[in-house]
Amino acid sequence: MLSRKGIIPEEYVLTRLAEDPAEPRYRARERRARFVSKKGNCNVAHKNIREQGRFLQDVFTTLVDLKWPHTLLIFTMSFLCSWLLFAMAWWLIAFAHGDLAPREGAAEPCVTSIHSFSSAFLFSIEVQVTIGFGGRMVTEECPLAILILIVQNIVGLMINAIMLGCIFMKTAQAHRRAETLIFSKHAVIALRHGRLCFMLRVGDLRKSMIISATIHMQVVRKTTSPEGEVVPLHQVDIPMENGVGGNNIFLVAPLIIYHVIDANSPLYDLAPSDLHHHQDLEIIVILEGVVETTGITTQARTSYLADEILWGQRFVPIVAEEDGRYSVDYSKFGNTIKVPTPVCTARQLDEDHSLLEALTLASARGPLRKRSVAMAKSKPKFSISPDSLS
Repeated sequence: MLSRKGIIPEEYVLTRLAEDPAEPRYRARERRARFVSKKGNCNVAHKNIREQGRFLQDVFTTLVDLKWPHTLLIFTMSFLCSWLLFAMAWWLIAFAHGDLAPREGAAEPCVTSIHSFSSAFLFSIEVQVTIGFGGRMVTEECPLAILILIVQNIVGLMINAIMLGCIFMKTAQAHRRAETLIFSKHAVIALRHGRLCFMLRVGDLRKSMIISATIHMQVVRKTTSPEGEVVPLHQVDIPMENGVGGNNIFLVAPLIIYHVIDANSPLYDLAPSDLHHHQDLEIIVILEGVVETTGITTQARTSYLADEILWGQRFVPIVAEEDGRYSVDYSKFGNTIKVPTPVCTARQLDEDHSLLEALTLASARGPLRKRSVAMAKSKPKFSISPDSLS
């Protein structure tokens, strides 16, 4: 109808009708894949592993790494298979000795009260788990029966040691303790001591401490060497500092860990315009320490993509003194506020110090102006003349 009225050319209308409306015209670029998830899991899929036998050489670690349904299935099947295997052995001994159909005047049976495979299976369970109801027992008639009894006890002890140890290790794994080590959802970049710093907050929800806690940070990005070699996951270590300096932290309360962006930092040329989800940048933070209660080394990990870094913001204080002790308000753990920050890279800030001086003057004039405005508002609107006092 619009083409008939001459508003839209007919050729354009035919072209639009020829297109598929379900097919998108523009395809947005997908977000960069994470190397480490926010929960600390490594986003790496191992494919085409030809040497699968190496996993069987370390059976215990393989069992511990399995998922719980698979572990419980192997736990159950190991006992059932051993019981059935030795039940078959006891049944064959009874069948060979003629104990299944005893006759009058027959010799003493190898195992008393075994008349079928079901009774042999029950006796196998009694031997391996040492229940011993007393209705069945091994006699001195058959030395082979005594040997099978010894072998089954040894096999049962080995199965108990391996499977119970595996379940204990799965329940006491170090990454369970890492669930109570938390990181701020976003990282921030702001000025600290006149330098641009990358900052994040880390805390521990438990009262039991992490001994000898250390924190490390790496920048992961795709790079190309001068020889043309493409490195898809190039990892660069960068130093992290806390309030007392160094990588060792005393994590009794949440701390703000920061990295000074200087000439040796991989973030030296990072600008606010680069903090978007198309940027090929990921910062991995690793916290490692010894659990005080168990003595097991634990490790907590997280990562920050470019769009998860806030420029020109600072974390709000969450530690306050109340009733003679310090209290931590975890409801404000990730809260930030805007602060004056130069909108330039750390390299540009080092080359032109006037940017920092202009920012300092602007931030100093701000409170004075607000104070003068407040004083002007509070000034009385009337005055007393000297003549009125005479």
